[in-house]
Amino acid sequence: MADIRPFAALHYDAARVSGLDKVVTQPYDKITPEMQARYYDLSPYNLVRIIRGRTCPGDTAADNVYTRAAKAFHQWIAERVLVPDQTPAIYPYYQEYTVPGQAGVTRCRRGFIALLRLEDYSAGVVHRHEATLSAPRADRLELLRATRAHFGQIFLLYSDQTGALEAILEPAARSQPWESVTDEYGTRHRVWRLDAQELIEQLVALMREKEVVIADGHHRYETALAYRHECRARPGYDGRADYVMATFVRKETDGLTILPTHRVVHSLPAFEWESFRQAARACFDWQDTVWDASFLELLTRAGRERPSLGVYGGPGRTALLGLRPDVRLEAVLPDVAPGLRRLDVVLLHRLLLEGALGIGREAVEREANLRYVREWDTALSQVDRGEAQLAFLMNPTPIEAVWSNALAGNVLPQKSTDFYPKLLSGLTIYWLDQPACG
Repeated sequence: MADIRPFAALHYDAARVSGLDKVVTQPYDKITPEMQARYYDLSPYNLVRIIRGRTCPGDTAADNVYTRAAKAFHQWIAERVLVPDQTPAIYPYYQEYTVPGQAGVTRCRRGFIALLRLEDYSAGVVHRHEATLSAPRADRLELLRATRAHFGQIFLLYSDQTGALEAILEPAARSQPWESVTDEYGTRHRVWRLDAQELIEQLVALMREKEVVIADGHHRYETALAYRHECRARPGYDGRADYVMATFVRKETDGLTILPTHRVVHSLPAFEWESFRQAARACFDWQDTVWDASFLELLTRAGRERPSLGVYGGPGRTALLGLRPDVRLEAVLPDVAPGLRRLDVVLLHRLLLEGALGIGREAVEREANLRYVREWDTALSQVDRGEAQLAFLMNPTPIEAVWSNALAGNVLPQKSTDFYPKLLSGLTIYWLDQPACG
């Protein structure tokens, strides 16, 4: 089953860079242009220069965003900005955070960083829960080829009813952390080193009984699989690309938070609100309402009773949609697995984006008419400014639905979940060319 191992992480010398808060970043796909500019200004050693560098009009095959990333990476190693850990370890990683939109509600998500042997999905060890997009896969593969390093962790869930693995981590987490940093969202990230061989062997043995589900990092996992395939074809391959860096989090923890990812529809050539309303009513009860502070609470309550979502088309155009009780989903969506049919996000994509608006799956894959937005106010403002025609406001996908569908081989639409907070990039780095310890 899940084959994990310790590793000697490459990491920042915090003193050399005047603090980790100047150099670590959110995952590459969460870095907006505004965040990218701020990261660039924080430090000449900020990881953004590697994981989401700036393209230039004159880029060539010999000088481009990926070759510049590799040059900066190797220069930082030479300058000892990035230094290797002395011995292989497994790294407990705790995140203390306030839940967005729930003032005063704080949680701690407990996990650990280790290497995971890559497995094809067909092996039944690593399970995906979301579809991926082609452009991010191609982008990450180019970066991996250029740098031969993993800078962020794949976020993996495992099930452990007894909490045996967390119990092994807990004594280490009561000591002074090896790394500690607070990010721009106020989340406190702490990392420790666990290098006691006996404890490592216990963790390895317990994980060998587990299957894991990708919570975040599907594109990077599939990129690592593709790169492994390339490396295995080379003479003298050393096996290092068979592994990827990951953070493992217990599914049953009280520290998990999933946020909704809202959808914004734009650039449809012939969109009419009334025509969409009539098309949506084929499968949904349509309740016209007003947008105010209570709408999201109304959406949450409705979602407990039946699949529900909100629609915003501008001032005076707000509606709550709930799946009609008389709709036989097995007839309407015969090609969709039973475990997926009643999920809000699946019904949105199949019945509304495809059915009512005519946005085909290929267009969704290219993100031709669709944007994914975490903050509801951002989604609404894009409609108000005329940058979009509709905003779909979502409830979060329940963790048990994510887990059960992944194990059953059912794949949700891309961006169906937003696990919060994100795992910081740059806390540990898995460099495939790092010299062996000792």
